[in-house]
Amino acid sequence: MADCVSKVELSVSCTDLLDKDVGSKSDPLCVLLQKTGGDSWTELGRTERLKNTSSPSFSQRLRLDYHFETVQNLKLGVYDIDNSTSDLGDDDYLGGVELTLGQIVSSKTVTRPLELKKGKPAGKGTITVTAEEIKDNRAIELELEAKNLDKKVDCSDHDSDGSHDLIGSFTTKVSELQKAAHGSPVQFDCIHPEKQKKKKSYKNSGVVSVKNCKLATQYTFLDYVMGGCQINFTVGIDFTGSNGDPRSPNSLHYMSPDGLNQYLSALWSVGQVVQDYDTDKLFPAFGFGAKLPPDYQAAHHEFALNFNPTNPYCQGIQGIVEAYRMVLPQLRLSGPTNFSPIINHVASIATGAAQANSASQYFVLLILTDGEITDFDQTRDAIVRASRLPLSIIIVGVGPADFKAMELLDGDNGVLRSTVGEAVARDIVQFVPYRQFKDAPVAALAQSVLAEVPNQLVSYFKMRGFEPPTPKAAPKS
Repeated sequence: MADCVSKVELSVSCTDLLDKDVGSKSDPLCVLLQKTGGDSWTELGRTERLKNTSSPSFSQRLRLDYHFETVQNLKLGVYDIDNSTSDLGDDDYLGGVELTLGQIVSSKTVTRPLELKKGKPAGKGTITVTAEEIKDNRAIELELEAKNLDKKVDCSDHDSDGSHDLIGSFTTKVSELQKAAHGSPVQFDCIHPEKQKKKKSYKNSGVVSVKNCKLATQYTFLDYVMGGCQINFTVGIDFTGSNGDPRSPNSLHYMSPDGLNQYLSALWSVGQVVQDYDTDKLFPAFGFGAKLPPDYQAAHHEFALNFNPTNPYCQGIQGIVEAYRMVLPQLRLSGPTNFSPIINHVASIATGAAQANSASQYFVLLILTDGEITDFDQTRDAIVRASRLPLSIIIVGVGPADFKAMELLDGDNGVLRSTVGEAVARDIVQFVPYRQFKDAPVAALAQSVLAEVPNQLVSYFKMRGFEPPTPKAAPKS
């Protein structure tokens, strides 16, 4: 998890607001609300009130916390203020818009028509919202060496019991450190305060020299997203025999009367968040472990969920759900449970994207499975290869199985290695069992599995040395 929350500021402007004042233009103000569950909204802030304008550009920015892993529903409302009370109930409503923070940051600037209520436009009024992250992304990189330090312990013994002893310290400024350049280090006496007090002739407990110092920019997840980096979302669904016959109420693929099951609930939870970061909203979706019509011969380990191998894309998360409901009655659940074909398939697409040598695309593969994996070694090798690509893998374990193998792939308790002992270049797999979230709010599952993705994306582009793309100029509305 990121140590601290990203903070974002929204700048708001409008055009063609309705005129509610007789003989003059409105005196507008904009309010920002965030959905806090059910149908309740909480005010996060408001801009200043501008006088007598139908095309205001507010200078007071609206500040809020940004969380990639949740859908943050926002409402911006514009009011004509004609009195000094802070209550908006007695002011004319000039229109508003509902959108998610993800939609705003993934476009950097969004322009929408204002509506008085759903489907009822507020004249020709529009609202434009621009996001900016508040941060200081400077980092300092130092190359240090020390000479003649006081002897404390044997060379081999960094005290693993935690009883480290102070040798000495020094205080300085960045401007001093920056004087270090190749070949001319800056030196500092390392002082132990107790020894300095005791001994008049005490000079130092060693010398630290700064050989090199440079200020570097530490890019954030939002730098990449606002620069135009697309997050491509792909789904793989497990249709192996261990799930049970979909017509039986005991099956993990059995649809409850409301048309849902654990597979679809997990898909909705994660998909709703990720879809905001993919402009075309076309998501390739695959199944594995089933025999297909018309001949039901061999089991397939990566078939297009919409049965269209040349165009496996579904329109939005809803499109994946519809394809799933359509093909489920036509499949014969089979086996074995092989993950590596679908990982290698997405990895080959990510390889193509990586050859563009820019931070323009990143891939997230969501695998929904009942967890009885057969090709563990091939999957390990596929993940180790994929860790050098712009790819994160999320595995959601559905049903009651023992998910030991999945936990090994996650690598949180140690480094995942390939069959020949090669370690992953970076941690790219996140596993959670669905049952932990069965009684939690819908959003909880996504929060848990997606929390790592921003750091995984940044770590990949940092490893490749790619800066964020430069955002395209906003189109003139």
